[in-house]
Amino acid sequence: MDAMRLIEASRRALARSQEPAGIVAEVWQSQALAQAIGSRLAVAGPQELRSEALGLSEVGGRGCGVLDAPGLGTEGIRASRLTTIGEAQEVLGGLDELLGDVGIALVAVAMGADDEGVYWQCMEAIDAADEARDRVLEMLRRLAVREQSLPEPDSATGPP
Repeated sequence: MDAMRLIEASRRALARSQEPAGIVAEVWQSQALAQAIGSRLAVAGPQELRSEALGLSEVGGRGCGVLDAPGLGTEGIRASRLTTIGEAQEVLGGLDELLGDVGIALVAVAMGADDEGVYWQCMEAIDAADEARDRVLEMLRRLAVREQSLPEPDSATGPP
């Protein structure tokens, strides 16, 4: 499945989640998706993104690791359905929005947590989401620099 479709599905599922356990499960799904997108870009993305993409993959994995994994099985993990990345700039923009939503959702869960362990789990997950978002923003910046450095077509040499 295309990365943008998975990002949109994740955003919708996170927005629909009401209970803390459901929100945390959707945050886990989002971090797994960030990890998968990072891995794909690290291997086959634009050269200037590969080191940041590897970092995104690692921090996405850390984000999953600090949360209790939902018992979904491989077929229930959205990220396992990722087949294509598509346009890197569009995907990274969508992932930036998703990670922003993740941070907001985690703050809400942390504020309502009765258990100190859940609170600290959310704080660590917020850190991971923020770091992942920083990686995404850096990749977007690098893409913008690359676009600016590309030579513009010379209209003077076009057809007479």
